[in-house]
Amino acid sequence: MVGRGEVTYSRNTIAGVVTLEGVGLHFGRPVRMTFKPAPGGSGISFVRVDLPGSPKLAVRADVAKMAERRTQLGDGEVSVHTVEHVLAALAGAAVDDVEIELDSMEPPAMDGSAGAFLEAVLEVGIVPSGAHSRFLRVRKTFEHSEGDASYRVVPAAALELDVRISFQHRLVGEQRGCWSIDREVFARELAWARTFGFRHEVEALRSQGLIKGASTDNAILLDEEGVVGSTLRWPDEFVRHKALDCLGDLALAGRRLQARVVADRPSHRGTVSLVKELMRRDLEDERVIDIDEIMKTLPHRYPFLLVDRVLEYESGKRVVGIKNVTINEPFFQGHFPGHAIMPGVLIIEAMAQVGGILLMGTVENPESKVVYFTSLDNVRWRKPVRPGDQLRFELEVLQIRGQFCRMKGVALVDGNVVAEAEMSAMLRDK
Repeated sequence: MVGRGEVTYSRNTIAGVVTLEGVGLHFGRPVRMTFKPAPGGSGISFVRVDLPGSPKLAVRADVAKMAERRTQLGDGEVSVHTVEHVLAALAGAAVDDVEIELDSMEPPAMDGSAGAFLEAVLEVGIVPSGAHSRFLRVRKTFEHSEGDASYRVVPAAALELDVRISFQHRLVGEQRGCWSIDREVFARELAWARTFGFRHEVEALRSQGLIKGASTDNAILLDEEGVVGSTLRWPDEFVRHKALDCLGDLALAGRRLQARVVADRPSHRGTVSLVKELMRRDLEDERVIDIDEIMKTLPHRYPFLLVDRVLEYESGKRVVGIKNVTINEPFFQGHFPGHAIMPGVLIIEAMAQVGGILLMGTVENPESKVVYFTSLDNVRWRKPVRPGDQLRFELEVLQIRGQFCRMKGVALVDGNVVAEAEMSAMLRDK
């Protein structure tokens, strides 16, 4: 099963704006592409600035379509094609939040690898975006297949790719490569591996409207004799590029993956299908404590029960809960009428209630206990909370001794910290 782990990572964006120009690989259209910093937690998105209203397409598995020879986001006119090399560069560089403007339907092919995209984001600089996310962790081995592509996904402490390909050509044959992905390994081993194709496929692909922009300047072309018009950068450049494609398609998960992915003859369709399966398993494994169970644990009632649901719970370690803020909250009637802002003390109270659920879970017969908070330290309010926001509270235990506990918590809206505090509490009999 896939579950949310106990470790978070700091999300990154880029420090400035950088632009690349070229011709799209499949559709052959001139294109200008600009990477721009994005707010923490917003993820990666493509913006079609050539279309009315500049529609935005999020890089997510549910936005991806099953396309041939490429990874596609969206449908029809509002779509972006052949995004896998750009996404591989961002994943390899550990860039999580960025906006990518395009004035055409696909990024420039450059030399057929992800190297130029990686160089661009490294040159402009990578900086924290101010948000944190939880790794997508695989806790139990599973297998998945789509067409000729098959995958085995195994728990691991970091992302590892084990890729095997097989083609009936003397320069390719069967190749296998294994890489533990980090920025240095990606830059050295995978980023500059180019896409490849076979001369006998060219006419059929062009009849389908594909590879219109392909040439020996942006792809490895193989005929019966060998490589046409260029030389290989590695003898196994073919499997390295397939690993690059896998990494780019895995970015559709929207979070960094902790798993060993063993891919046999991977394809874009196959890896996109795998990501959708990963996300489905992640949702199934997510532990939820609903409002009925919360009311059995906490003594609070309307209008002072400020927790709607618990998303994650690790007894004695950490808890994540949410509060949906609506205009119907009774405190909005008197707190800044006409300019509704949730009182900061109630944000901390809601955080404390989520922490109370964590503490109650450490004892037997919690219905006979009550949590008293004894101190608050290092309280900070960062941004106002307004109707329509969803507050996400993440609390972790700093110290637990008997019925006494110290916790540290943050409150977030859309991945941005709006409040934080350290708090101490103790359990007492009712």
